[in-house]
Amino acid sequence: MTSTNQQPARPPDNGLPPDSGLSYVPPGWVVFVMAWSVYGLVSFWPMIGAYDVPDNVFYLIYSGLIANIVTILWGLYLLGLAFGRSARFPRHFTIWQVVTILWLLARQAYVLVTPNFAFYAKGLVITAIEIAVGLLCIYLLRRGSGAELVYSSPETERPSVLLSVVAAILGIILGAAIGAVAGFAAGSLIADATSMSCFEGGCGYFALFIGLGGLVIGAIAGGVFAVWRVNRRKKRPAA
Repeated sequence: MTSTNQQPARPPDNGLPPDSGLSYVPPGWVVFVMAWSVYGLVSFWPMIGAYDVPDNVFYLIYSGLIANIVTILWGLYLLGLAFGRSARFPRHFTIWQVVTILWLLARQAYVLVTPNFAFYAKGLVITAIEIAVGLLCIYLLRRGSGAELVYSSPETERPSVLLSVVAAILGIILGAAIGAVAGFAAGSLIADATSMSCFEGGCGYFALFIGLGGLVIGAIAGGVFAVWRVNRRKKRPAA
């Protein structure tokens, strides 16, 4: 395309600075937080049936499980928006991140003021890092940052949220099953190949650990793939 004086036409100047690529960091952060939530579910799920855990610890475990489930489902919805380059992604991400930060602050305050919890400096540092990265991601998606050039797709006819959630759940379940089986098999092969000692079940625990890692990776990969697959179909402008 050329202008009237036969010079190459310039793209319209929308007043926004060019995007530096940092606006792709928030979707990556969503995936990381989802993976961390899946790990939390797997780690704390066996404690539900324990009878020697104080009530105030149980409250934290149950609230944490609910928060992890909400984080995973909400994160899958955000990834659907990100894959579609939806203009709604920055705003919805900001809401999700603010809610996540409030939950982290409430959880940390509960741990610090409730008996039966010892001060854990490492946990405090991890929480501070999570909040700092979350605030950074909000800053990267602020108005005028150039993120509007990446997430600029208008409202379109897309699969319903319910369809995306159902696909995500099925993807998580299938991915977790495949990942766990593949991880356990890989762990067993590694234990056999390295002649790992099975004293007190050492080789079995190793295979189980690798299987757990495969479960987490498979669940995240399955959920992300399912959301991407559902939302990649060609969309038409909404009427």
